[in-house]
Amino acid sequence: MSALAGAVVVASNRAAAGVYEDATGPLIVSFLEELGFAVGAPAVVPDGDPVGAAIAAAVAAGARVVLTTGGTGLTPTDRTPEATRALLDREVPGIAEAIRSAGVAAGVPTAVLSRGVAGVVGAALVVNLPGSRGGVKDGLEVLRPILVHAVEQVVGSDH
Repeated sequence: MSALAGAVVVASNRAAAGVYEDATGPLIVSFLEELGFAVGAPAVVPDGDPVGAAIAAAVAAGARVVLTTGGTGLTPTDRTPEATRALLDREVPGIAEAIRSAGVAAGVPTAVLSRGVAGVVGAALVVNLPGSRGGVKDGLEVLRPILVHAVEQVVGSDH
């Protein structure tokens, strides 16, 4: 049986412009590989519509999970939740709530400012993670025990 496909989308205007190298995408790629997903290099795109296009392209290419990082805050350019929500067939609010709660529990009160969403697009689970390394690490620990099960459930696999 081949590994399930995964994809990573990095929403960062500055990283997409080459101002600096993204440090969060590789963390997420490693995490997905540890869980047995086949995943390529992160797609690094400007925030907003390009995020939605990258998620849609990953799903169209067969990704069963798409994890995004960045663009979930309050600045005017933070548009990842809107780009994601426009694609969702169904939301899975408990995942996003748990990610915010984990950040707060880790001593980061500003984690409640993340507007990230999670849900299903076709046969894929899509989850928005914050753009900071710490926020990504906290979010991945929330996902570790549930992600494979959730991805299987999206298509009705037995559990």
